[in-house]
Amino acid sequence: MELIRGQHNLRARHHVNVVTIGNFDGVHLGHQAVLAQLVEKSQQLGVPGVIVMFKPHPQEYFAARAGQADKSIKSPARLTRLREKLQSLRRYAVERILCLRFDSRFAAMTAEDFIDRLLVEQLGVRCLIVGDDFRFGFRRQGDLAMLQAAGERYGFQVINMHTFNIDGDRVSSTRIREALDQGDLNTASKLLGRPYHMSGRIVHGDKRGRLIGFPTANIYLHRNVSPLRGVYAVSVFGLDREPVDGVANIGVRPSVDGKRCLLEVHLLDFSGDVYGRHVQVVFIARLRDERRFESLAALQKQIGTDVRQARVLFDDPDERVRHLRVKC
Repeated sequence: MELIRGQHNLRARHHVNVVTIGNFDGVHLGHQAVLAQLVEKSQQLGVPGVIVMFKPHPQEYFAARAGQADKSIKSPARLTRLREKLQSLRRYAVERILCLRFDSRFAAMTAEDFIDRLLVEQLGVRCLIVGDDFRFGFRRQGDLAMLQAAGERYGFQVINMHTFNIDGDRVSSTRIREALDQGDLNTASKLLGRPYHMSGRIVHGDKRGRLIGFPTANIYLHRNVSPLRGVYAVSVFGLDREPVDGVANIGVRPSVDGKRCLLEVHLLDFSGDVYGRHVQVVFIARLRDERRFESLAALQKQIGTDVRQARVLFDDPDERVRHLRVKC
C-alpha cells in the first residue's frame, strides 16, 4: 500500500484510479463495505483503488477555528490516529492512500475545482464511490448530484453507497464515539466489527506507579480528544508474550495533578523491559470512572480493587469475554 502525502506528491503514474473519499475514522463496518466495493471495482476495471482522506479531520479543523472564539467548542474525539488507520486499511487490498492536508487553502477550494483539478486532472478518476450524504468544496456546496453530473460530463461512473445499518440505525463514527463515551464497549465492537483498541509506543513516565506497587506502561494518545476516559480491563498485544492482561487508566491523572491525557497500563503477571515497544491495547470491560483520590494510599487501595475485579473478568469462562480477547 502506497501512502501519498499531499496533492503536490501526485505524479503521472498516479493517474487513472477508482476513488473513494472519506476520513475512515475507526474503519468500521460501514467503511468496510465501501472498501469492499472499491477493491471489487478496482479489479473489474484493472486500475488502482485509491482512498482520499484528510489530516486533520475537517471537523477538527473547523472546531479549532470556532474554538478560538468560543472555548466551549471542542474537536470531536478521534477513534483512530493516522498510524492506526493505515494499519487497519492494509487488510483490505487498497493500493493507494492520498492524505491531503486540510487547511485554510483546502477549505476554500470550490466544489468545481475539487472535481476538475483533483478528481479529473490529477487522479484521472474512472469510478468514484461515495455515500449519499457526501459533501465537499467551499461551504460544502458540492453533493452527490453535482458529482453525477460531472461523471456524465467527464466520463466517470459514480457509485452511491447507501447507508449501512445495524439494529435499525446507521453505522457511523459518531455513533461509535457516543457508545465509547458511555462506556458501551459491546455496541462499539459490534459497529466496528472488532474490539476497540488504541496503539502506541511505550514511553518513560514519572515512575509514580512503581512507588505504590503498580508500575505502568505509558502511551501517549496523539489525539486532541480521547474517545475513552476511565479505568478498563484490557489485553495488550505487541510484547514478547501476548496477550498480556492488564488494567488501564485513560485520563489526566487528577490524583497526581496531571494535565496531559495519557493511557497507562498496569500489566498483570508480567515483567521485562517494555520501553520503546509499539503495542495494541484492546479494551475488554469498563471498570469505573477516573477520579481524584486524597492520598496515594487511597489510590493504591483502589487500584488493588481494580486489579482484583479485572482478574475476575479474565478468569470468567463466559464466551463473550473470551471472544473480546481475540487479537484485532
